[in-house]
Amino acid sequence: MSLSEQTIARPLRIFGLPPIIALCLFWLFAVIFVAIFADLLAPSHYTTQDLTARFRPPAFMTGGRFDHLLGTDHLGRDILSRIIYALRTSILIATFGTLLGAVVGTTIGLLAGRFRGIFDVFAMMLTDMQTALPSLFIAIALLAFFGNNIPLFIVLVSLEGWERYARLARGLSLSEQSADYIRAVEAFGAGTGRVVFRHLLPNIAASLVVQATLNFPATILLETSLSFLGLGVQPPGTSLGLMLGEGRRYLLNAWWIAVLPGIVIFLTTLAMSLFGDWLRDHLDPTVDKDH
Repeated sequence: MSLSEQTIARPLRIFGLPPIIALCLFWLFAVIFVAIFADLLAPSHYTTQDLTARFRPPAFMTGGRFDHLLGTDHLGRDILSRIIYALRTSILIATFGTLLGAVVGTTIGLLAGRFRGIFDVFAMMLTDMQTALPSLFIAIALLAFFGNNIPLFIVLVSLEGWERYARLARGLSLSEQSADYIRAVEAFGAGTGRVVFRHLLPNIAASLVVQATLNFPATILLETSLSFLGLGVQPPGTSLGLMLGEGRRYLLNAWWIAVLPGIVIFLTTLAMSLFGDWLRDHLDPTVDKDH
């Protein structure tokens, strides 16, 4: 096959990435940028009210104005500003929740695979219990009992998927126990902590990172679901789930209040899911990277 034919046969790529993955990364970087610089990018503060501008439609609709590009809600608050600040809140909660779940699950899985015995049995019992009980129901029960605050909310969001990290880390740990490099460091007298966290963990980190990218969308959806039900972020704070919950009462006459944050939730979770799937395939040596 000639060079020109190879060029035509090769799938279109942007910066070495498939176009859909490049678009996903662009969206994710844009989301992170907006979340970091929300104070500078928002046209107004998310709590600013203007009752004379209630239910103003987006600028692209009849009656809309460019001073409220995406319209206003039932209190005259700017929807664009609220989405920007809500995105920051939702991303922060989902990020810290994902990291906490990853740390807890990975630690349990590594220690279970290393020590085996009663610790392994107990750890696997916990993961089985978590798998059997939906995270949403556990979070609702605990929020009803302990009340609501942001640190507790992050801990509850971290319940989403920690057992997946535990099972993955345990399986990888068991498969690596007989590796030559593990036996070598043990022969030199390295303790359990050094073996696990200095040698074993770096060699399985890629698989755990892939799992985090796949788990992040589920964490966002859990935060959104709890806020939608009124159990998550509370007014005067804002999050994408809270905006969705507030806007559901006005779907017939002011659909943009709920639909626009819903679109942001959909695009963010979809972009992260597609990127996670691509990353998993890309790191798999058995997959053809050119297709």
